[in-house]
Amino acid sequence: MSKRYNYVIGDIQGCFEALKQLLKHIQFDPEQDFIWFAGDLVARGENSLGALRFVKKLVERGAAATVLGNHDLTLLACARNLKAIKPKDNTQDVIDAIDSDELIDWLRRQPLCLFPNDQTILTHAGVPCVWSAEKTQQLAAEVEAILAHDDFSVLDAFLAEMYGSQPDLWQDDLTGHARLRCIVNYLTRMRLTDATGRLEFSFKDELEAPMPAGFQPWFEFESPTSTTHQILFGHWAALKGQSVKDQIRNVDGGCVWGGELVAYRLEDAQVFRVKNPL
Repeated sequence: MSKRYNYVIGDIQGCFEALKQLLKHIQFDPEQDFIWFAGDLVARGENSLGALRFVKKLVERGAAATVLGNHDLTLLACARNLKAIKPKDNTQDVIDAIDSDELIDWLRRQPLCLFPNDQTILTHAGVPCVWSAEKTQQLAAEVEAILAHDDFSVLDAFLAEMYGSQPDLWQDDLTGHARLRCIVNYLTRMRLTDATGRLEFSFKDELEAPMPAGFQPWFEFESPTSTTHQILFGHWAALKGQSVKDQIRNVDGGCVWGGELVAYRLEDAQVFRVKNPL
């Protein structure tokens, strides 16, 4: 019997053809292998509906798990008629699909934080320097409970207040929607922070580009999580799916922007890449 492998795959963004090519490249066997998706399953690629259906089936058969990314959360808000779909986002087909309610209900029940193994943590955007792995999981669970709430009025009230860049600094005494928004921003939008963990949202470029004064990539700061866990994240396409620090790796190869879809194999740290065929 061949060995069972775990792969972490970066932002699909609806690039379904690239995903199929990558799975063929790694010889993925859903009977024994497992995929951890880094979020942003949908948005600007050619087939968000196909990609979402496919990932949902893999998760339901026990061959995959996914965290939520910012584009996944935006789809939830659009599906609940709380936000208009951006022209660049090819997600109307998901909302118009015959199985739309089933897809959206499944999506809102997915986590923001996963542990592929005891030494590895996965979120969409990373883990700020002010949180331990345990705290990250606890705070993610606060948001997950609201997203999966049986009362849609609770879900809608949060989704309506989810957008905004304030508060931009974590405080343990934050409450209500401000607290939840801050957690979401750290886990799904973060790129730069300062040494206190304050977020900066305008920068999206490569590491060589000039950054706003006082801010650096979140992974440049010593954190309790990076001393206990390998941190895997997507979201930052300009990093091109590279290892950015010992124990910290990006898996977003910028596939939707003409780059690559990346799979990182946990067992031996081998990286697999396919170009976007479209």
